Amino acid sequence: MPGHLKNQPRKSEAAPSITPSSDAAKWVPVTAEDMARVRNRQILRWSGVAVLVVLVVWFAYKLTADPQQARQSYDAGVRLFKGTKYQQAILNFDRTIDLDSRNVEAYRMRARAHLGEGDRDAAIMDFTSAIKLAPKDAGALLERGMIYMDKKDYAKTIADATRALTANPQLAQAYNLRATAIRANGDAAASLADFTRAVEFDGSLDNYFQRAATYQQLNQHELALADLDRVVEMAPDQPPVYFARARSKTALGDAAGAKADFQKGRQLDGW
Repeated sequence: MPGHLKNQPRKSEAAPSITPSSDAAKWVPVTAEDMARVRNRQILRWSGVAVLVVLVVWFAYKLTADPQQARQSYDAGVRLFKGTKYQQAILNFDRTIDLDSRNVEAYRMRARAHLGEGDRDAAIMDFTSAIKLAPKDAGALLERGMIYMDKKDYAKTIADATRALTANPQLAQAYNLRATAIRANGDAAASLADFTRAVEFDGSLDNYFQRAATYQQLNQHELALADLDRVVEMAPDQPPVYFARARSKTALGDAAGAKADFQKGRQLDGW
């Protein structure tokens, strides 16, 4: 009947259930440790964002850096180096390398400036950087080898000279350097081949003089005299050459010739 139906509660208006919900059943209090973990995650997230921003800015700077600035800084460094203002030159080469980290010449020039300051280890590091960028750079290998020679590290000197000769088989200075290291390491006989190659590619005063000194160590004074005569022809005003020739003449029994050379050396040396 209509009146009866009117008094029945509608289904949509039924009283809410008092059964605990599943969400309420899972609720647990938040501890200090939980809060710390959340905070640490946030710190890490923002740190990562900060690092990313820094990297983006750095790469943007590298991409937009004006190559002309690098060149200007390099040229200024070279001028300062030539003026023996090594510390200021180093600062300019630092700037050049910041702008262009693959500038081989900037590493080489900064190495030379470090040498001007007496810092051989820093020079070695810069020459090494140059060599990494240009493994066949015979010049950088030769210059680093000379520093090793000055430090009496003969094995590394020989290694660098050998690498330089691999890059440039006609590099007389590399033959001279390797020969000098081999001789200093106690094997004068083995050094002769390299000194001879040095003479063949560059008949310079030093190459002849160094080979003559090696002949003297081996008591081969006739050969030493031949080289020393050539040196006198090229540089007749060098006292050490006359003293060296007097030594070989003495060893060969030429007392008069030795005396004349010794006196000539003293005269040139201002005794």
